[in-house]
Amino acid sequence: MRLLNKDLRLQDITLMYLTVLVTVVVLLVASYQAPAVHSRPALAYHIPLDPSGQLELSWNISYPTQEVYLELKVKELHHGILLGMSDRGEPTNADLVLLWDDGHKSYFGDAWSDNEGRVMLDTQQDYELLETHQSTEGFLLLFKRPFSTCDPHDYIIEEGTVHIIYAMLERPILSLHELNISRLQPGVQRVLLLRPDAPSPALPRDVRTLEVLAPDVIIPTQETTYWCHIYQLPPKMPKNHIVMYESVITPGNEAIVHHIEVFECSPQMDTVPQFSGSCDSKMKPRKLNYCRHVLAAWAMGAEPFYYPADAGLPLGGEGSSRFLRLEVHYHNPLLISGRRDSSGIRLWYTQSLRRFDAGIMELGLVYTPVMAIPPRQRSFQLTGYCTAKCTQTALPVGGVHIFASQLHTHLAGLGVRTVLVRGGREVEVVQEDKHFSTHYQGDALVTKCSYNTEDRNKVTVGGFGIMEEMCVNYVHYYPRTQLELCKSHVDTDYLQKYFSLINRFQGRESCSCPGTTVEEQFSSLSWDGFSGEVLNSLYLTSPISMHCNQSTAELFPGEWEKQEIPVVTAELQRAPYPCELSRRASSLNDNPTEVRPDSSV
Repeated sequence: MRLLNKDLRLQDITLMYLTVLVTVVVLLVASYQAPAVHSRPALAYHIPLDPSGQLELSWNISYPTQEVYLELKVKELHHGILLGMSDRGEPTNADLVLLWDDGHKSYFGDAWSDNEGRVMLDTQQDYELLETHQSTEGFLLLFKRPFSTCDPHDYIIEEGTVHIIYAMLERPILSLHELNISRLQPGVQRVLLLRPDAPSPALPRDVRTLEVLAPDVIIPTQETTYWCHIYQLPPKMPKNHIVMYESVITPGNEAIVHHIEVFECSPQMDTVPQFSGSCDSKMKPRKLNYCRHVLAAWAMGAEPFYYPADAGLPLGGEGSSRFLRLEVHYHNPLLISGRRDSSGIRLWYTQSLRRFDAGIMELGLVYTPVMAIPPRQRSFQLTGYCTAKCTQTALPVGGVHIFASQLHTHLAGLGVRTVLVRGGREVEVVQEDKHFSTHYQGDALVTKCSYNTEDRNKVTVGGFGIMEEMCVNYVHYYPRTQLELCKSHVDTDYLQKYFSLINRFQGRESCSCPGTTVEEQFSSLSWDGFSGEVLNSLYLTSPISMHCNQSTAELFPGEWEKQEIPVVTAELQRAPYPCELSRRASSLNDNPTEVRPDSSV
């Protein structure tokens, strides 16, 4: 471990002593220049951090060494920059890396924040500075760290969403002890740091493009907007295969366009009214609710989505719809006004049909208010099931190949996890990454979603609205089958028993009056610890209603009501991280060596 700044102040030396021989790496960055690395890693991924476009994060991954390379680009650097990772984007209990100056010299170090936001230098320095560079575009800071460090103050970088926090330092920092992140009001960005380690297949020579774009929308002056727009395909479009799709973002709006989806409308509808406006508008035609078959989905920071070389998603042809619904989520926390946008999705398609039609299957929970989340919950879990009975009924004997999945909740969602269960044991985790070898038929798929409603005083029910909730995994697979939706919800008879029990406990008459909706029944309850715990128990133990749907939205033949919940008796254990293996080896080496009389030492 190198100590580049040999001119440490007495205060720093005292701090090191008082923290029981803390090994603090404080790196001097002379004139903002560090020695350039000989082989600079290519940084494949990029995302803007702040809405104003002052900060950009670029990165790449080394799976052989289990390290991530990160580069911060700052347009105007004042006295430093702070980057961190925490469970939900909180400034407290965060893993931090900082560049700061004291008015004379500049320093780089690994740090963390306590439960009040105060910054402490870490005793174990795991961020390695590789390069700094000042250019006409701004200041560049390149560093790396392992996925896992076995340091209790460090964040474990895993598959899934990473909450990045960031803040600019506007004045000199004489001592990190005077720094409190909570007072800096750091920004938060969500990103998938770990990406699939697989090459993209080549596109066919006859590939063509089709752009589904927002029609020069004026982005509303509000923090969150979901914009819906109906797009029509050319008449009598023959069957094609989508082989790749990517985002098209209006220049300057990279930090505002949060995610984009393209849905195909139901083929049973001959016409769909033209509409372009807020998805929550009362003027939105009801028919748009039947435009739910996902063709493409993109979120900020995502790369182009490629289909496997022997599969493509059908577009056009018999049994398809001419009508598509574009949905763009604008995140405008700075309330920028007058900004125009024509972002959307570019579909790459070919008339040279591939061997397999790819399909998209919905897993998780049915969009229904019977699945609800009580208010003021730090973490509440809902689980959707795709039972073995449904996969046995709907999938071919040889099974299907899952090659990607896209998880989705609304604003209260904390996380989603889908696992393949066979014989009561978790066999494999189905994730965003490609899984070319995944086969299943006659197995169950369990999708668990967790939610946070600490800032809500009313119950959150399932549904399509942005303030309602979803628990969905769009699974990409081939060969395409008639199974388009495999989801569940709690049996409604058991839910009514829950309402009766809680109403009696709270001293009220239970009303199952005609016309009383489930939403009204949930809203009439007084939410406390008991009512929330009983609801959680109901969801964990009661029978379920299965929706094992064909592409026509009709159920497959069979009995799907009051089905038993799939039992999971054994969960998958993750592989150990390199730092854990090295610690185990070290602990073995620490054992005393037995020396016998005939031994040589």
